[in-house]
Amino acid sequence: MHCSIAQAVGVVGEPWTPLILRDLFLGLCRFDDLAQDLGISRNLLTRRLEHLVKAGVVEKRRYRERPPRHEYVLSPAGRDIVPALMTLMAWGDRWATPPGGPPALLVHDCGEQFTPVVTCPHCGGEVTADTVTAVRGPGAAQGPGTMLLSAGVAAEASEASEAIS
Repeated sequence: MHCSIAQAVGVVGEPWTPLILRDLFLGLCRFDDLAQDLGISRNLLTRRLEHLVKAGVVEKRRYRERPPRHEYVLSPAGRDIVPALMTLMAWGDRWATPPGGPPALLVHDCGEQFTPVVTCPHCGGEVTADTVTAVRGPGAAQGPGTMLLSAGVAAEASEASEAIS
């Protein structure tokens, strides 16, 4: 599907993946520790980690030769997804909080506890469904999942052909 969200979900959209990424961010990096913390089958964890390594989100590093043992760390692409995970966590804290309250709190390096909020880098205003409009980007193309954006492509093509006539 010709859509950035669809492409991202193809990499990180499987239900275990955000939890694996969360644990890697929190400092769990060894296979056995990840399997124990998540309660995930070893086969499934192996497949998810292989997928994340292949996608460039996680790096596999050998820390022992005999027997061979590896640890997993977030790549630069994996570190870039952490703010999105924090935003997802904030949504969960607001709309699906477990009994007893949020299981984790976030503290910025300034020392203050915070709840993630997406803001515009130009004006600092909060980004919400009511404050943002999506417009066609340079990669817009007709195809599944891009009907609304590609409609603009078709309209512009029609306008261009009319202008030529």
